[in-house]
Amino acid sequence: MDKQTKSDAVHIVEAFWARMATNDFAHAAALLTQDYVLDWPQTRERIRGPARFTAVNSEYPANGPWRFTVNRIVGDDREAVSDVSITDGVQTARALTFTTIRDGKIAHQTEYWPEPYAPPENRQHLVESMDEQ
Repeated sequence: MDKQTKSDAVHIVEAFWARMATNDFAHAAALLTQDYVLDWPQTRERIRGPARFTAVNSEYPANGPWRFTVNRIVGDDREAVSDVSITDGVQTARALTFTTIRDGKIAHQTEYWPEPYAPPENRQHLVESMDEQ
């Protein structure tokens, strides 16, 4: 039986989230290429370069240190997708991040921050709440 190994991109994205968890965003930015781009399609914003990445994360208003829970990372040698829960103890969010690797560093990320919402009543008879599990 084959032993499944983690791809290069998955390893790099794991290291990225581990560094983010230290709240030392410059340390996390060391994993980014100099021409790094982060896209947030929901707000139509683009962040260019490790310095701006560091500033955006450092300046974001927080109630305490950010904590990151990696729910899942999948990928191959060039690309990975991560599902990460994030909280500062008051605010909570979930980020779905599509990452492209070039020369062992993160070159591009597209990140979605979906907002939770109440399920529609018309399908209550077909579903169960994930909160009850």
